Amino acid sequence: MIRSVLNVIWVVLGGLVMALGWWLASLLCAITIIGLPWARSCWVIGKFSLWPFGYEAVNREQLTGQRDLGTGTVGLIGNVLWFVVAGWWLAIGHLSSALACFVTIIGIPFGIQHLKLALIALAPVGMTMKPSHRPWL
Repeated sequence: MIRSVLNVIWVVLGGLVMALGWWLASLLCAITIIGLPWARSCWVIGKFSLWPFGYEAVNREQLTGQRDLGTGTVGLIGNVLWFVVAGWWLAIGHLSSALACFVTIIGIPFGIQHLKLALIALAPVGMTMKPSHRPWL
């Protein structure tokens, strides 16, 4: 119940706008064959950006215990390219939303979530979302 209420408030306090930003980045990446790995990451993080409470972002290698293309050297190169091309734009969007949320006391938890998403925006390749095990969220 608390998760649902927090997620609805989140959508109003910048979650929808930032999710649309992630999905726009996903669409732009999907236009080219080279951008498909980033398109997948953007789509997954866009869903997380729309409805974040009850989920947490984790590195796929930490979750599965196995390296894959996105968590190895290729993923590192992909994250560097991502940062140069689009990552810092999405991070700035989340930072701006966080600052707007920090204006009120009720917005502080939402601002913290935007800061977490800003960090993810800098290096999304190799990340995935999993349900949170925290009972209060």
